[in-house]
This record gives sequence, C-alpha cells and structure tokens, in this order.
Amino acid sequence: MHYCGSGKIKPVAIRKLDDISMKNKRVLLRVDFNVPEEGGRIMDDYRIRAAIPTIKAIREQGAARVILLAHRSAKKDGTAPSLQFVVPLLEELLGEDVWFVDELEKAQGAIEAAKKGGILLLENLRRDPGEEKNDSVFAKRLAVLGDVFIQEAFGVLHRKHASTVGLTQLLPAAAGPLVVHETEIITSLRDHPKHPFVAAIGGAKISTKLPLIEKLLPQVSELCLGGALANTVLRAQGVAVGRSVIEENMVETVRAINLTNTKLHVPVDVIVSKSLDGKKHVRTCGVGDVAEDEYILDIGPDTQELFGSVIGAAATAFWNGPMGLAEVVAFRGGTESVAYAFADSAAYTAVGGGDTTVYLTDLHLTEKISFISTGGGAMLKLLSGDDLPGLQALVV
Repeated sequence: MHYCGSGKIKPVAIRKLDDISMKNKRVLLRVDFNVPEEGGRIMDDYRIRAAIPTIKAIREQGAARVILLAHRSAKKDGTAPSLQFVVPLLEELLGEDVWFVDELEKAQGAIEAAKKGGILLLENLRRDPGEEKNDSVFAKRLAVLGDVFIQEAFGVLHRKHASTVGLTQLLPAAAGPLVVHETEIITSLRDHPKHPFVAAIGGAKISTKLPLIEKLLPQVSELCLGGALANTVLRAQGVAVGRSVIEENMVETVRAINLTNTKLHVPVDVIVSKSLDGKKHVRTCGVGDVAEDEYILDIGPDTQELFGSVIGAAATAFWNGPMGLAEVVAFRGGTESVAYAFADSAAYTAVGGGDTTVYLTDLHLTEKISFISTGGGAMLKLLSGDDLPGLQALVV
C-alpha cells in the first residue's frame, strides 16, 4: 500500500471483496473503461490495466461468470459510443477470449452460454437513459444477470447512477481492492499529507475546481494554478486576458478568495496566439501584455520554472488538470514541464484526472509517479471533503 502522510491511514468502513463469497457465483463487476481514443486506438489504457488484477482475483475465487459493466462518455453530438473497441486489449491482458454483448436483451443468453469462469463485457451502460437516472427498473434488469455486485470503478463513485447506487440495493455488494486502495490513499492525502504539501491545478473550468482550491489553500504550502481556469483568476485580479477562455460568471466569486495569498501562484508569463491551432502568431509574453485579439493558451517558460521549483521542494505533491490547450502541440510545453517536475520529484506524488494522465502515459512517466488515480471528478470530490454516493452505498 502506498503511504503519503505523517498520520496513520484509517481503514475505510466499507464492504470489501473478501467479505463476499465468489464461488460459483455470477459476479457483476463495475469497471472503468472510459478511456480516451482516436480512430479506435486507445490513447491511455491505464484504467483498463488497473482492473485486470481484480478480474483475475474474482476468477481465482471460483466465480461462475464475470460480467463486466462499464460506460463511455457521450460524444459531442450526444451519442453514446460503443465499448467494443476495448475487447482486443482486454483479451491480450487477460490471455483469453472476452465475450462482448452488444445488447442488454442478449446478456442472459450469453451468460448461460459462456464457459465456467468466462468473462463477458456488456455494451456501454449509458446507452440506456436509466443508467444515469439511477432508474430502479434498469438496475433490476442488470441485477438479474448476477448473484453479487463488486464496485471497482472509482472514477464514477461521485455519480448516483444505477451501476453505482442502484445495484447495491439489489444484490450483495462490495468494493473491489482498487476502490479501497484509491479511497484510502486519497483520504490520507486529504487528511494527513506530509509537508511541505503543494498542489498544481489546471484545466478549463474554475467552477468545477473551486471547492477543491478553497479546501486546499489553507492546507497547502503552495498552490500553482494553470490552464484556462487561471485565466479567470487573472481576470479577477484585474489583468487583461484578451480573448482567452474565462468563466465570466465566476469572476466575482473568485474575487472573494484571498488572491493576494502568498501561497497562491498564477502564471507570470504565458504563451499566446491569435488562433487556436498553434500554426501561426504564437508568442510568449508577460501576463500584462496580452493583446485584445490574443488567447492565453499555455503557461510560459518563467512560470514553468516557478512551478517546477515549487514542486521540487515538496514532500507531498498533487496534480490535476493540464496547464494549457495541451491537445495542440504548440501549447503542450507547460503541461509537459509539470509532468517532468512530478516525475523528477523526490516527493510523494499523486496525480488524478484522465486529461492529466494521458500526458504522463505519452511521456512514459507513469512509473515515476507514486499514485495515479483512475478517477478525476471522484478524486476531486473526495479531496474536497464531499461524500461519494457510490462509496456511501457500500458502507457497512
């Protein structure tokens, strides 16, 4: 077990895998296969690999069948994409065939036809509106497929869905080892971090990160803000940000925070451009020199050095969210600099959020990070002190 604090990790009072017999049972296992892909190619397989030990452990305990439940987020057009593209990697990692069930109506027959110990993956749960509504009828349609339910998708525990809450009310249910591990580590990080404790927070919307920022600011030694959310902070400080993405309705709320707190670090220089594609008009300037027709799209070299020195001095360091429009190569430098700073740090390093871990994977740095959470929103909620509905449903 990873350890990140000066205090003792308190055991989480939830039902665990060892509390339920798997022998000859049909096990519904909720996993998190919501992974980024381009053209059918998986861009970051960390979440899938993280679930493999649990799948194997359940089979070793004599499960009759292992039925994997998972989701993928909707596309921009609102359609729910298929999960079938993860099957080849699953089969490679498990060393055997995985039966993909493309319609829930076919699941019962497929489960009965599968061999003892067989593994099946159901289609994207969010193709049925009952999943996100925590609809009892949909939950029952899932529950009849299994004898027990194991929750191993930490990244969805902040959602009150059929596969996070509903199923726990219909079947004997427990948390898998990954959920237990992540919960313990993040709780310890929140309550007992070893100091100096620093955090680097990026991403697009400060509205989603503000509860965490307010929670962390009194606790951390230093807090670095980057990404588009830092633009809103700069605007609240009275700095002109040109055409940069900001949350106008959050400016007054952000002003209520002590923006002069010496713990808080915002960009001192930035990478700007008149276009978002990074192909022309890209330059570096101080935060006070952004033109009216320019976008702030990354932190600049002086800010990268500042953030790097802060991270390098830490005993515990936490990171969530890219430092700029990192999907465009011209604006990836800030995110990569933070990734390398975390990888090179002697601190206990914790990272969470799919947008963040993609870059660690690209740079082959995941092995140099102490703890990588499979959840973004769930990790932020737990760090902020909020209850997670999917976790509360498993409390003994």
